Amino acid sequence: MQYKQSAASLSFSGLVALAIAMGIGRFAFTPLLPMMQNDAGLALTQGGWLASANYLGYLVGALAAGMLTYAPATLLRGGLLLVVVTTALMGLTDTWPSWLVWRFMAGVASACVLVGAASLCLSRLAVLGESQRAGQVFAGVGSGVILAGLLCMALDLASVRSAHAWLVLAVLSLLGMIAARPLWLAPTTTPAPTSDNHHEGISGAAYWKLVLCYGLFGFGYILPATFLPAQARMLIADPAVFGLAWPLFGVAAAVSTLLASRLFAAWERRKLWAACQIIMAAGVLLPVIWSGMGAIILAAICVGGTFMVITMLGMQEAQAVGGRHAKKLIASITAAFAAGQLIGPMFFSLSHAWFNADLNFALVLATVGLVLSSIWLLMPDHNVRSTQESDTSTSKIST
Repeated sequence: MQYKQSAASLSFSGLVALAIAMGIGRFAFTPLLPMMQNDAGLALTQGGWLASANYLGYLVGALAAGMLTYAPATLLRGGLLLVVVTTALMGLTDTWPSWLVWRFMAGVASACVLVGAASLCLSRLAVLGESQRAGQVFAGVGSGVILAGLLCMALDLASVRSAHAWLVLAVLSLLGMIAARPLWLAPTTTPAPTSDNHHEGISGAAYWKLVLCYGLFGFGYILPATFLPAQARMLIADPAVFGLAWPLFGVAAAVSTLLASRLFAAWERRKLWAACQIIMAAGVLLPVIWSGMGAIILAAICVGGTFMVITMLGMQEAQAVGGRHAKKLIASITAAFAAGQLIGPMFFSLSHAWFNADLNFALVLATVGLVLSSIWLLMPDHNVRSTQESDTSTSKIST
């Protein structure tokens, strides 16, 4: 049937767009960090600053995309083009200050693509009556991580320099941009209006509780997401082995996104969110207490298998309890997440430079933050009029 084919094509185009924006624009630096350490002399602390530049760009891009009047298709097209250009420039330049600029701009671009792709895909899928395909679209994040990780591992095994690897990824980004063209070429559609929550929303204290919990999630997940391959490289010299850490992260992210809908019906959102953060906390702490490749693999699975699920749960919870302020609450938790993931690598870089603290110290702190956030989530908000029961069956994945 035609509408199903259109929905399938739309989902695939959205998946590709997010795979390029997130798998390459945001996260390709992670599997490339060990290569850049080896052949470009990049220090681990410098790598932390490059990661922070990207996360700062993501924060700026998310805020800008919310304030700019550009159409989602324009944000998507411009963001993908900027991902292609900045990825190529990472291979064409060889100075750390220039890399800071390119990684910042790539972060801005990836946020614009996320906003544009989500707006276009979710609205058009709703018109087609195929909103359940949203999980397929957001599986693009994990798929991009898998593709970039395996490609970088193969290039490392072939003794390809990191600069050339960046150029290969730039070509891949260009091909992905071409594949995603149906997203901005198709005519704009508007979904039928849905009933909003009619409650006023949560109080100020409950509002900021949700924002801070989501920010702690950003801080807790970003350190292993940034440094897992580098940790694996310190344990095992064979790139065929340590290079698998990041692709495993991506596999867990993609599979969890596709399977999570079955759990949504059986668990309350905040309980499932808290449980996922406890699993993530175990993954963050494992490399600290167990110095082995097995710990790295389990950490990749624990963190990669929960971070996209928590992302969707956080967005759903904000929509459900925010009432007429839901849009503002969604924007606030997104900004908190971006701030948390910006602070993580920056905290490691500063603590290492000033106090000679190793990565384990930052990982322990991230673990504590995730556990505290989980406990806080399970504490009831007595001054909020909950709509959890009525919204669980009707809420859709939004991001």
